[in-house]
Amino acid sequence: QEPLAESGGGLVQSGGSLRLSCAASDGIFRSRGTGWYRQTPGKQRELVATTTCGGIIKYSDSVKGRFTISRDRAKNTVNLQMNSLKPEDTGVYYCASSYGCSWHMGVQYWGQGTQVTVSS
Repeated sequence: QEPLAESGGGLVQSGGSLRLSCAASDGIFRSRGTGWYRQTPGKQRELVATTTCGGIIKYSDSVKGRFTISRDRAKNTVNLQMNSLKPEDTGVYYCASSYGCSWHMGVQYWGQGTQVTVSS
């Protein structure tokens, strides 16, 4: 079983919404931070939103107020609701988990990535 498995993504018009979901193993979900990164054309992979296992959330400035990260304990999933999407949000979105409950030691696992394309 892959530690992280993403679903969602696709093509949407500017201003639209998409929801990404990442299924994590029980061990990861309970004791690791989880979150989302993205790689947009011409840029390095960057943080989008993360949460610690204790529920402390961080958003990048570029998505604050538009994206919402949440955890579903019943399904062991971490979700990213993306509203008011812009063409510059286009990229490959990766689910990630940290080495510990917080993110100070960086990313331990990456998902396979899912494409999000926002047309103007």
